[in-house]
Amino acid sequence: MGKTNNKIYIIGHKNPDTDSICSAIAYTALKNKISDKEHCARRAGQINEETQYVLNRFGVEAPAYMSDVGTQIKDIEIRETEGVRSSISLKKAWQLMKDENVVTLPITNKENHLEGLITIGDITTSYMEVFDSAILSAARTQYKNILETLEGTMVVGNEHAYFVKGKVLIAAANPDMMETFIDPDDLVILGNRYESQLCAIEMNASCIIVCEGAKVSMTIKKLAEERDCVIISTPHDTYTVARLINQSMPIKYFMRKDNLITFRTEDFTEAVKDVMAKKRHRDFPIVDKKGAYIGMISRRNLLNMTRKQLILVDHNEASQAVDQVEEAEILEIIDHHRLGSLETISPVFFRNEPVGCTATIVYKMYREANIEVEPHIAGLLCAAILSDTLMYRSPTCTSVDKAAAQELAQIAGIDVEEFAQEMFRAGSNLKNKSPEEVFYQDFKKFSVNGTSFGVGQINSMNAEELEEIKSKLLPYLDKAYKEHGIDMLFFMLTNIIEESTEVICQGKDANSVVESAFDVKSDSDSYILKNVVSRKKQLIPAFMSAMQQ
Repeated sequence: MGKTNNKIYIIGHKNPDTDSICSAIAYTALKNKISDKEHCARRAGQINEETQYVLNRFGVEAPAYMSDVGTQIKDIEIRETEGVRSSISLKKAWQLMKDENVVTLPITNKENHLEGLITIGDITTSYMEVFDSAILSAARTQYKNILETLEGTMVVGNEHAYFVKGKVLIAAANPDMMETFIDPDDLVILGNRYESQLCAIEMNASCIIVCEGAKVSMTIKKLAEERDCVIISTPHDTYTVARLINQSMPIKYFMRKDNLITFRTEDFTEAVKDVMAKKRHRDFPIVDKKGAYIGMISRRNLLNMTRKQLILVDHNEASQAVDQVEEAEILEIIDHHRLGSLETISPVFFRNEPVGCTATIVYKMYREANIEVEPHIAGLLCAAILSDTLMYRSPTCTSVDKAAAQELAQIAGIDVEEFAQEMFRAGSNLKNKSPEEVFYQDFKKFSVNGTSFGVGQINSMNAEELEEIKSKLLPYLDKAYKEHGIDMLFFMLTNIIEESTEVICQGKDANSVVESAFDVKSDSDSYILKNVVSRKKQLIPAFMSAMQQ
């Protein structure tokens, strides 16, 4: 069965860790084997060094970055009204609008870039306005348009030439009187009278239109050629020609080309709605990233827009989710954390288990679906478990996690101890990183009883390296604290070998929270917490308990 057009995005939390990225990739692979819909892995932040090492190790590309899941123009139906050239006549534009049942035509150039717009109102206005008799030449009307509008034939002249000088007049008088009002370069509408045709040509008219299909003599044709006078024959009578001829003017003369309001396919519909509310146009043109015209949308299109569909892995907190998650439709949540603040529009498939890693749950789902785990996927899932459980040292680690990691390691053909050391070494190699890059490697926000706080964490197997990281971070903490506008800020420097964490903090009540939560004292903004390595299972619960007291 073929995949449907609507993609479902599988995405982890902001500032993603190895579990967030690897679980998204692995669950995407599973869903694409058991579902007829197309699933795509995405990431909500920058990949850290540890995760990049894992991806490189198993030859897997990082998921594409998705910063925002609000509905975009590309998510709604765009009416693919074709662009027209600015040289077409008003009559042809009107006919196109009738045929396509639209009120706005986009005008594009050869490169398909938007030059202007013309609406049914613009054309109506052009018919109702009282123009002077020189409007046809002022608009630089091509003879080809005149022929098309009058259903005429070119007797003498080049249809690709333009009427650019002179006025339009009807030769209803006798030839003696005609000489007094025909000026050089005029366009003269007349009938079958030889004398009138001859007079117009001799007065240096640039074009004569012979009505009612009257025949043109060879003498007149020859004289017209000599005088560079265009002759057009039309089956219509003089009244009809006079009524229709202004419809041959090019739309370029009437189109709107200044201050056009266009939207790009990447624009978010929330912003588009605001613009539409202020500008009462019926239709708005859409262009792509390179500025090429794509189609048109109206307010009605926004009513039928499709929300992005998401599956969240390794989180269920709104503060940790990709931006504008409330605008998306969440279909599933696969997680191993506490229940958070995320709300959904409709019921979802929610799988939450008290294990040390989301990857453990994903592996169980492979087995339940009786789907074979490919070696590179097994490697990713194993790496995620080792990372989240700190190679089984974290109190979050369960026997289920350890058994899953051992089975996955066998499928992937890796030695757990050796691989874990290489992975942690790559993740803690932060010498060339800026304080900001180190800080956001693994940072999450939380909220308790109206108090907001953030916690970052770095794991290392080297005490000296952690000391270097600390010296980098200390000057940066105040800046990060002010940027986030939160009540408190904490950062965990976790020594995997010693199974301990040094916490540095910022904020009015930050010290008292740490001291109350872990019964420790310090003369500085730094605390050593023995046997504490897990943010999720040890630090956050203790902090929340302290804040609620």
